[in-house]
Amino acid sequence: MTDGVVSARRTIEWPTLVLIAGLWGSFGLLTWFHASLPWWVLTPVGAYLCALHGSLQHEALHGHPTRNALLNEALLFPPITLWFPYRRYRKLHLIHHRNDFLTDPAEDPESYYFDPQAWERTPAPLRFLYTVNNSMLGRFVLGPAIVVCRFWPDEFRRMLKGERDIIGAWAWHAAGIAIVYLWVSTICGMPFWAYIIGIAYWGNSITMMRSFAEHRAHDAPGCRTIVVESNPIVSLLYLNNNLHMAHHEVPPLPWYKLPAFYRANRERLITENCAYVMKGYSEIARRWLLTPKEPVAHPNMKSLPATRNPNAAY
Repeated sequence: MTDGVVSARRTIEWPTLVLIAGLWGSFGLLTWFHASLPWWVLTPVGAYLCALHGSLQHEALHGHPTRNALLNEALLFPPITLWFPYRRYRKLHLIHHRNDFLTDPAEDPESYYFDPQAWERTPAPLRFLYTVNNSMLGRFVLGPAIVVCRFWPDEFRRMLKGERDIIGAWAWHAAGIAIVYLWVSTICGMPFWAYIIGIAYWGNSITMMRSFAEHRAHDAPGCRTIVVESNPIVSLLYLNNNLHMAHHEVPPLPWYKLPAFYRANRERLITENCAYVMKGYSEIARRWLLTPKEPVAHPNMKSLPATRNPNAAY
């Protein structure tokens, strides 16, 4: 069934292309008229658009809206979310899709868990910050800063060692940031610091609300991935990636086909993920807004594959 759904892909996926056009038009208007807008409009709308851009980048790395990877990348260039090079995101995210290794601190690049031995060596102030980061509010406020502080230094060290693919990814990313600066600050007149603090940061925070409970430590790989049955506005923002179990089962499936696939397979998917289902992000907030969702030290290390590589580098 899934093979048939994927094989029926269009050469050009117009729903995604229209959404990309709408994103750029809305972003252009918002930044052009920023001086006329109150902060309580500018910040949430701008953050929503940045988060949508991130969701569309996720579509692009999975092969949408065309069959040409460079064209898909170009359609979402420049990087208005600022923080991560698209080409690094693409490589790391595709590694993340090895379902048997989900949540593994060494093998899953998107894991928020620590190896228990590494956790014991972590200074107490950092352990406190990471624990706060495991609550929903902590992830929203601190998450982007923590990820940057962990990811960027390692990337820069590897560039200094001469890893050409990483150097190329960051050089292309820097060129994109220069274009964002040219538009936002030079042309539209918005201070770049205000754009970073008032829009881009919170756009990344919104993205982290999707990934906050996306995976959990569990003995069975299938039970590590959530389904969040959310409303149409949030589902559009995340391009139905809140139906995350369905996405992990058929990663090439475009966003607008995920709901039908999920409805047709709902009972089976919920059985396979051990009923890890939430009725919207409000339920996640009720459970974990101020309470850490899980320990930061991975609680199920024995359930992970024996072929783990503690020195994995991507």
